[in-house]
Amino acid sequence: MTDKHIGDLPSHGAPSKSIADLLQKLSLGEELTADQKKEMKDYKFWKTQPVPKLDESVLTEGPIEKDKKVEDIPSEPYPILSQFEWVTLDLSDEDDMDQLYKLLYEHYVEDHDSTFRFAYSRDFFNWALKPPGWREDWHVGVRVKGTKRLVAFISGVPATLRVRDQEMKAVEINFLCVHKKLRNKRLTPVLIKEITRRVNRCGIWQALYTSGTLLPSPVSTCRYTHRPLNWEKLYDVGFSALPEGVTKSQMLSRYALPSSTKTKGLRKMEEKDVEDVLSLYSKFQSRFDMSQVFSKEELSHWLLGDANERSHADDKRVVLTYVVENDEGRITDFVSFYVLPFTVIDNARHDKLGVAYLYYYATEEGLDGGRFDPASVKVVTKRLESLISDALVLAKNIGMDVFNALTSQDNVLFLDDLKFGPGDGFLNYYLFNYKAYPISGGVVNKEYDMDKRSGVGVVML
Repeated sequence: MTDKHIGDLPSHGAPSKSIADLLQKLSLGEELTADQKKEMKDYKFWKTQPVPKLDESVLTEGPIEKDKKVEDIPSEPYPILSQFEWVTLDLSDEDDMDQLYKLLYEHYVEDHDSTFRFAYSRDFFNWALKPPGWREDWHVGVRVKGTKRLVAFISGVPATLRVRDQEMKAVEINFLCVHKKLRNKRLTPVLIKEITRRVNRCGIWQALYTSGTLLPSPVSTCRYTHRPLNWEKLYDVGFSALPEGVTKSQMLSRYALPSSTKTKGLRKMEEKDVEDVLSLYSKFQSRFDMSQVFSKEELSHWLLGDANERSHADDKRVVLTYVVENDEGRITDFVSFYVLPFTVIDNARHDKLGVAYLYYYATEEGLDGGRFDPASVKVVTKRLESLISDALVLAKNIGMDVFNALTSQDNVLFLDDLKFGPGDGFLNYYLFNYKAYPISGGVVNKEYDMDKRSGVGVVML
């Protein structure tokens, strides 16, 4: 359940207590105030689910419930209110795809002032929802019986997760969305139970999901950061503000970028690079406490897109990946980002923002025999700054206006120097039916955690 954060937007009536404050108190074992307890509400649904309680200390890692027998899982969908019906979306069907687009566009995530909305595309859905091993019955919708209008959706895609030394077959749950006018109908718990039933029927018992909302109980929390690529446009649409005492020309100068990349040997990733990139990815990700384990086919899909996607020009791609090839022909680094634009509502000058999100990357710098050498932090930082700086240039050159990144992976090493600004949004990571010790999200006391950095290697869309 990814609750994406739109950006540094005008925020009227924002809560006084941040998620980070609550999580810090919980992690330190401090007593919450009455107001904080009230703010977290009474999680009636989550009390019935195999997830840790908000104030629960994790003593051992592992599944919360024992694996059940597939034959004991109900074969029929959960009951739903009589005016609704379950539907399995067929993303190859134009009408189903259009209904999903409309539902998410109008009801998924919106900023406080209803100024920006995600502008999903058919290519994005095909990339995000149809990786190797995808199942159509994990694209779960709810329709109104009388009109056949899609009013709710939830999805799952297969994943192999590693939490420290434990690998598990799991799913990533995403795009949970309920029509705004139906949010008092208790559809969300039923959606979660139904996708759980369908996944359990396939013999899978664990899941990873994310949300900007505090639920029982996060395993980690990362912060959103934003790097303007076209500051003037961001200012025109209200995405970025002009700081007091600073001129527009100073802001333009601050965020200026070169027109071309600087890393020697940088080029687009090709299918022939998949095996080498997978090896580099796996070694680099071994330093993180939680990451996704990819097969060759999965890595090819997530970094190169599907067959149709690969034929597009760069400015029409959903995901772009670049490798660094040295003089001996060895792949030493790679960097990737994906594109999810915003529609700008009611602006006379602009109707869309180009938004890029930092995705996976890796470098062989600092890797000693496949393991991370902590003594090489300065070398790793310098190399990552070079790689991500080039990614900013590449994103700007295809029309992106802002580049977003979380404090996950090793991002805190370069965020300040590359002029990423901390946003007001946080993303919580949750594991379903699995207890894990807390994982650093790269932030502590609202500041970047330069000592521990982040233990979160997995990137959720």
